[in-house]
Amino acid sequence: MEMQMPIAAEVGLASCHSCQLLMRKPPEGIFHAQCPRCGATLHTRKPRSLGRTWAYLVAAVIFYFPAMALPIMTTTTFQGVRSDTILSGIYYLLTTGMWPLAAIVFFASVVVPILKIIILIMLVFTVQRGSCWRRLDRTRLYRLTEAVGRWSMVDIYVVTILVALVRLQALAVIEAEPGAVFFASVVVLTMFAAKSFDPRLIWDKQEH
Repeated sequence: MEMQMPIAAEVGLASCHSCQLLMRKPPEGIFHAQCPRCGATLHTRKPRSLGRTWAYLVAAVIFYFPAMALPIMTTTTFQGVRSDTILSGIYYLLTTGMWPLAAIVFFASVVVPILKIIILIMLVFTVQRGSCWRRLDRTRLYRLTEAVGRWSMVDIYVVTILVALVRLQALAVIEAEPGAVFFASVVVLTMFAAKSFDPRLIWDKQEH
């Protein structure tokens, strides 16, 4: 059972977004107060948090489809030319016995982005509804999205390293394709969405 404790804003306190310094909330009417420690602009809540989070999420969902449908890289060897999407690449790794690598790519490229988008949509939706449902668990889910989001870039790192190594050894040519750009955009947009969301909003409706 969650403890019913007052939030900082209710007792006249505010925390800095940059250095996390806890201080007294600026008096009413002062719109450009600054943190005395780091100089960042103070806000009791991130401005337009929900609107910006929705915008990043919608863009991420739109970009996710071409990221999955378009080739992420093309490999040219003495045996021919091969273009792979993320899913066809995972299938190729599976059929050639490299299932641990296939599992990592599947988790980082398919599971993590979808899970992160679903969690953030759920968080924004429940905050807009003023829900008091499992606030502590929703806060943990938000922390989880921030922690795992960076691992979605594994595909991009793999493509970048492969391009550099293969060109260095002159064995083949690997070129990044538009799918990689869309996928990188999805990762960046979901990171912006998570950053824009203010988790303190989850606790603002606890009195209802």
